Amino acid sequence: MNDYTSKLPRFPEPYWRKTAELPSFPKLEQDLKVDIAIVGGGMTGLTSAYLLAKSGAKVAVIEAGSILNGTTGHTTAKITAQHGVIYDELISHFGEEKAKLYYQANYDAMQFVKNIVKEQQIDCDLTEEDAYIYTNSDKEMESLINEFKAYEKLGVIGSEYVSEVPIPVNAMAAVVMRDQAQFHPLKYLHHLVKEFTEMGGQIYENTTAVDMEEGSEPVITTRDNHKVHCNQMIISSHFPFYDLKGFYFSRMHINRSYLLAVRTEKEFPGGMYINAETPTRSLRYTDWNGEKLVLFAGDSHKVGHKTNTHQYYEALEAFAGETFGVKEIPFRWSAQDPTTFDKIPFVGQYSAATENIFVATGYRKWGMSNSTNAALLISDLILKKDNPYKEVFDPQRFKADPELRKIISTNAHIAKTLIKGKLERPSTQATSLESDEGAAVTVNGKRAGAYRDENGQLHVVDTTCTHMGCELEWNNGERTWDCPCHGSRFSYKGDVIEGPAELPLKKIDFE
Repeated sequence: MNDYTSKLPRFPEPYWRKTAELPSFPKLEQDLKVDIAIVGGGMTGLTSAYLLAKSGAKVAVIEAGSILNGTTGHTTAKITAQHGVIYDELISHFGEEKAKLYYQANYDAMQFVKNIVKEQQIDCDLTEEDAYIYTNSDKEMESLINEFKAYEKLGVIGSEYVSEVPIPVNAMAAVVMRDQAQFHPLKYLHHLVKEFTEMGGQIYENTTAVDMEEGSEPVITTRDNHKVHCNQMIISSHFPFYDLKGFYFSRMHINRSYLLAVRTEKEFPGGMYINAETPTRSLRYTDWNGEKLVLFAGDSHKVGHKTNTHQYYEALEAFAGETFGVKEIPFRWSAQDPTTFDKIPFVGQYSAATENIFVATGYRKWGMSNSTNAALLISDLILKKDNPYKEVFDPQRFKADPELRKIISTNAHIAKTLIKGKLERPSTQATSLESDEGAAVTVNGKRAGAYRDENGQLHVVDTTCTHMGCELEWNNGERTWDCPCHGSRFSYKGDVIEGPAELPLKKIDFE
C-alpha cells in the first residue's frame, strides 16, 4: 500500500448489528408444545414465523445464539433478483421455464419486502436502486452479453445493457436490473419480530437444537435435553443442524467473503454493483450519521482453506482507496454461505420421508431475496397452498449435470483434506506465540490449536471439528478456528460460532 497507513479496525464488527436495537429473549428452560417449531433465528426463520403466526398457528423459534447474529447480521443486504451472472447458466442446465421461475420467485420476494415496508411503514432505510453487473475483462464480455440475452428471453423487468457505469471503475460494459432495492435488514426484521411476538409467537435464544425425532409429531431435543414437540418443523439454521437423511453436507460447499464499511473521500452516486470476474468486487451504500457509508465486499474463498484471511480486508481497502478514497473504516466483517452444486437453494421438504419437516439452505450469498422466497414457499407448503416455485427449489431434485461430478469432486477433496489434517504435526510451539497470534501447534504429540490473547493468556483447544472430525485451520482475520470440510467455525476459546457443528471444541490444559 506504499505510504498509506491502513485504517482497518482491529476487530471485526458488522455495521448492521451495531446500528440496530434488538430485543433479547430467554433460554428455553422447559419442554414445549407448539404447532410449528422453527430452528434458526435468521431472516428465513423469522419471516416464516411471522407469516405462519398471521395464519393463526402457534409458533416457536429456537436459536443457538442470538437472533439475527448469523449470516443475516453479516450480509451486504441487497434485495435483488440479480444474483451475479447466473441466468444464462440456469437456462443451459434447466431450460427457460425453470430459469424464469427462479427469477420470478426472487422478484416476488423483493416485491414482498418492498410492499410490507410501505404498508407497515417500517423505518429500515429501504431505497430502490439499480443493480449492475459490470466487467472490464475480455474473457467475461461474452458471458455478460449472453447474460443479457438471457434477461431478454426471461422477460426480466427493467433490464438493460449499457456501456458505462456511474462509479469510477474500469468497465467495458454492464447489464442492469432497474428498481431493485437495499435496506437495513435488522431494522426490517426487528419490526417482524415485534409483530410476531405480539401475535403470541415465542422466541428462545441460546437454545441449541442437537437432535430430532421424525414422525407425525416431530420432537426437537436441545443441548439441555429439553423437548420441543410440534406438528410441523422448519430447519432454517443456515446449514441444517440435523443431517442424517438429507446428506446436505455432501451436496453443498461453503464460501466466505469479506466486507468493509467505508467513509469515502468521493461521493458515491447510488446504485448496487458487482463485477463479473474474480476477485469479486461488490459495492452499495447505506446512510450513517447523515452521510453515505459505502460497503465494499468480495474476495470469496472456501471456508478453512486460507489462514491469512486478513489479506482480503487489505485488498478491499486498497480497492476502496483506488476508487473512492478512504477517510475512515468504522466497520469490517465477513460472512459465509452454503452453495448448492447447481446454484439453486434447497427449499422444501427435508427428505422424501418427512412430509412435515422442511428445510431452507444454500442461498449462495443472495440471502435477502432467497430467504424471503424460502419463507413464502415453506409457509405455503405448511398451509397447503399452491406455490408455483415448489419444484424449482425442491431439495429432492437431482440433475446429473452438473451435480454428480461436483459431488464426487468435492467429497473426494474433503476426504483428502481430512486425511491430510490428521497426519499433520505442526512444528510451531504454543509457547512461541506472540500476543494476538494463533496457530496450529503440537501438544503432547498431537495436533492442537493455540491463541495468545492481548493479555498474554494462552487458549489451547483440540482442533478436531465436532461435526465430522476434520482438522480445523486458524483464521487470523476473525481469530477463529474454521473447518475446511463443511464450514463450521469456532471461537479461539472453542465455542461454536457457526454450524453444522453443535458441540464446542475440547479445551486442552496447557502448563
